[in-house]
Amino acid sequence: MAKRFYTLLLFLILSAHVFCQTQKVVVLTLDGEINPAASDYIRSGVEYSVKSDAQCMILMLNTPGGLLESTREIVSDILRSPIPIIVYVAPQGSRAASAGVFITLSANIDAMAPGTNIGAAHPVSLGEKMDSTMTEKVTNDAAAFIRSISEKRNRNVKWAEEAVRSSISITETEALKDSVIDLIADNINDLLAKIDGMKITTESGSGILHTKDSKIVYLDMSLQQKLLSLLSDPNIYYILFMLGTFGLLFELYNPGAIFPGVIGVICLILTFYSMNTLPINYAGLALIIFGIVLFVLEIKIVSHGILTVGGVVSLILGSFMLINTNASLGTVDISWELIILVAVLTLGFFAFAIGYGIKAQKLKPKTGVEGLLNAEGEAISDLTPKGQIRVHGEIWNAESIDGNISRGEKIIVTEISNLKLLIRRAK
Repeated sequence: MAKRFYTLLLFLILSAHVFCQTQKVVVLTLDGEINPAASDYIRSGVEYSVKSDAQCMILMLNTPGGLLESTREIVSDILRSPIPIIVYVAPQGSRAASAGVFITLSANIDAMAPGTNIGAAHPVSLGEKMDSTMTEKVTNDAAAFIRSISEKRNRNVKWAEEAVRSSISITETEALKDSVIDLIADNINDLLAKIDGMKITTESGSGILHTKDSKIVYLDMSLQQKLLSLLSDPNIYYILFMLGTFGLLFELYNPGAIFPGVIGVICLILTFYSMNTLPINYAGLALIIFGIVLFVLEIKIVSHGILTVGGVVSLILGSFMLINTNASLGTVDISWELIILVAVLTLGFFAFAIGYGIKAQKLKPKTGVEGLLNAEGEAISDLTPKGQIRVHGEIWNAESIDGNISRGEKIIVTEISNLKLLIRRAK
């Protein structure tokens, strides 16, 4: 009797453990561009889901596109995942554009919320234009990539290829009709109810989903991933690079200022970190640095504005070329408004610096021997013709070349001879 009791108790404990395992669903939210931070976020999400014995992982997706390399990494992680991955284009008004199409089609189950769209997966050029041969080569590569994904998941291969070659985009109802997605769900709970009971095949085998009334665990990006995502923004990278460069220049021209130098070094270190996540075109980077060098030379060399014009042209061209080509599925570039703003501010600053320098060169000396010539002072004793005067708060021996001068009269310094000032009466 006791043996049966312990056997029943062990069975109940194991059943409860299994029940708890099948009732957990991990939800990730990816709202923004596809970059190395997004890739790391999804990889860590899959690992967490596996370790926590989650029933499946849901990726809520809203993206305009992103980097091709990061997209390939995400697709690879989804295809090799030992647990089911559901990509849910949500909430309403969201889109799975460009790189988002590849990610969506790679999932075990695809779902979209009402009022969403998917498509426009044609590769784009960043910064500089691609010739027709390169464009065709990149497009064919992307088309082959999306065909292999669609065939793997039994999706509409024809539509997937047209999304790459023709940049077509469709709504959630059209996507369901064309077998691009599996279902439409109003929200997460509706999605969990609709996928409950579906048979899923993953790398670890086949199984039935039991997701209705499951416990939902939301997994956010870590602080490090959020920082990486911020630094992966080309606009942030560009701002940090310019701040770092000008900060060091200010420190070099004003030794001891400290603050500009510290900020400059910090910004440049963050810039070097960003360079590992972004496809940087080093020709564009060289043009920007060359433009800054021309600005600095303008201060040292009188070129009548030629170096300044060359610096502006070099800075603008380099900025537009800074992000490399053939590396994007979507819009990942530097805002042209930001580029123009930086160019105008840079031009304005150096124009001010040059003007201030020229003005300073024209000023009369205010210190030293040269600063005493033509300076006005006051006689502090009678000069007959020798005596003492006060100039710039200093007392000097002086000799009048304008006859006798009484104490208290205003005088002008006309010449300096062996630490003695020759003066005349001020008119």
